Amino acid sequence: MTAPKTKTVRLSNGVKIPILGLGTSHIGGYCHSTVVHALKDCGYRLIDTAARYKCEEAVGKAIRESNVPRKDIFLTTKLWKSELGYKKTIDAFSASLQRLKVEYIDLYLIHWPVCPHGSNNVKSLRAETWKAMEELYKQGLCKAIGVSNFEVSHLRDLEETWDIIPHVNQIEHHIYYRPMELIQYCKDKGICVEGYCPLSQGLALEEPIIQELANKYKKTKSQILIRWNIQNDVVTIPKTTKESRVHENFQVFDFEIHEEDMQRVNSIHKTKMKKLILS
Repeated sequence: MTAPKTKTVRLSNGVKIPILGLGTSHIGGYCHSTVVHALKDCGYRLIDTAARYKCEEAVGKAIRESNVPRKDIFLTTKLWKSELGYKKTIDAFSASLQRLKVEYIDLYLIHWPVCPHGSNNVKSLRAETWKAMEELYKQGLCKAIGVSNFEVSHLRDLEETWDIIPHVNQIEHHIYYRPMELIQYCKDKGICVEGYCPLSQGLALEEPIIQELANKYKKTKSQILIRWNIQNDVVTIPKTTKESRVHENFQVFDFEIHEEDMQRVNSIHKTKMKKLILS
């Protein structure tokens, strides 16, 4: 059976990012065969990892084992907060390239806006780091650059010195946490919002509305939650280590949640706002 083809979102620089991908996790929560299966058999073309997860080498190997051409895969990795600063960023990026065994990264993100304990010049370190990110982008080593877990205050600080507006802000996004001020800021600046933790660690699966909609649309609860994220124009990267789940999560392009049902789900976060902080 032919795998469904994912839709894409055009970033502000014209680069297209798949709207649905696979998130990976720390060693111990990483399943190699599932990543290969996602690429080879299910149609995934966006894979998200990070230096912090200690699985970049494995992800690079999975890409090669899948036999999917590198040019067809949108690969994201991230700079850990201990590596903030111009030179550290350049060196950390080079190390990620070596571990992944690739010549370029499709999207490189600053993983967190905070610094290790004891650093009192966070704002200037972020600015230095962003200059390094811009340089990597100008050299063609990254197709796009962005940030992760940045709130409006962090982006406004960065705005004072940036030459290139971040192409992506990867944030926690699910039915219990939908930060509308941040989302609107990103929209106004042309920053694509990418959301992790769409199932809110499984908590959202217990919502009666989600079960009701799963019955109505003849889909699983996970598919309803992922589709809800996508229809809110959020690039979505659910994590799973199970091959059956990775296949299930990708079957969301053959239906659409009606507007009135979207609004019912949208209203949940207003009464049950909860941030999990899992990245």
